[in-house]
Amino acid sequence: MHELAVTQSVVDAVSERVGTRRVVSVRVEVGTLSGIVADAMRFCFEIASGQTVLEGARLDIDERPGEAHCRDCESDFTLPDLVLLCPCGSADVEVTSGRDLVIKSVEVA
Repeated sequence: MHELAVTQSVVDAVSERVGTRRVVSVRVEVGTLSGIVADAMRFCFEIASGQTVLEGARLDIDERPGEAHCRDCESDFTLPDLVLLCPCGSADVEVTSGRDLVIKSVEVA
């Protein structure tokens, strides 16, 4: 489960930035094409944040759909899952977003 390693990286990054201030919540944006399962990340957050300034903090996850550009028909479209196929039927697509994970905000006490 790579969510644990990813979540531990989020906890480490936030901890490094806030120092000793208690964290109330963390908001992250996760692309649907990142391979990260939001429920698994929430579970891992409880484990990774234990005995840190994030212990007891709320993790808010905004899931963002993937976006792609078709090289055949030149259209931009949403990718609801990892099937890289344009509505026109072409598989010649370029993923333009949806593979990222971004820490959007941190609320401290």
